Amino acid sequence: MTREEAVKLVEQNVSDTNLRKHMLAVEAVMRTLAGRFGENEEEWGLAGLLHDLDYEKTSNTPERHGLVTCEMLSQCCLPEQVIRTIKAHNNLIAPETRAEKAIICADNITGLIVACALVQPDKKIASVKTSSVKKKMKDKRFAAGVDREAILSCERIGLALDEFIDLSIGGMVLIAGELGL
Repeated sequence: MTREEAVKLVEQNVSDTNLRKHMLAVEAVMRTLAGRFGENEEEWGLAGLLHDLDYEKTSNTPERHGLVTCEMLSQCCLPEQVIRTIKAHNNLIAPETRAEKAIICADNITGLIVACALVQPDKKIASVKTSSVKKKMKDKRFAAGVDREAILSCERIGLALDEFIDLSIGGMVLIAGELGL
């Protein structure tokens, strides 16, 4: 599956604009992380882009979130690692590979970075600093839906928190126009 095909699937299955932006943000972070580790940026990016493909369809059955995506993708030519990474993001399988662990962190850091951008005077991701993200992580009321423990699990992929945040901001800055930030 090409990225273009994946984007079409997202457009066909995800109507919520903010959810689409989230999926693009996770893709960007995953690609950046793959590059940092010398891993396959296409595969990591596809997992990030497609990880919430079924979110709207499974909103009333969250235990099926991820499973429906994998069913939807079963006829597509995707490497098994992409499917496993999608399953890992919602704890359908225990994360084993670096990609499977990375998507858990990436899925959560994007929401925190977007929230930090929105409180900047210019509302731009480029204005977000790692120190600000770390400070906001301590305030449990700020971006309350973000799982801070998932973000801190970046150490499981061999990254200190500062580097993980730096890489995540950097990846999201590359697509800031698409995110409207």
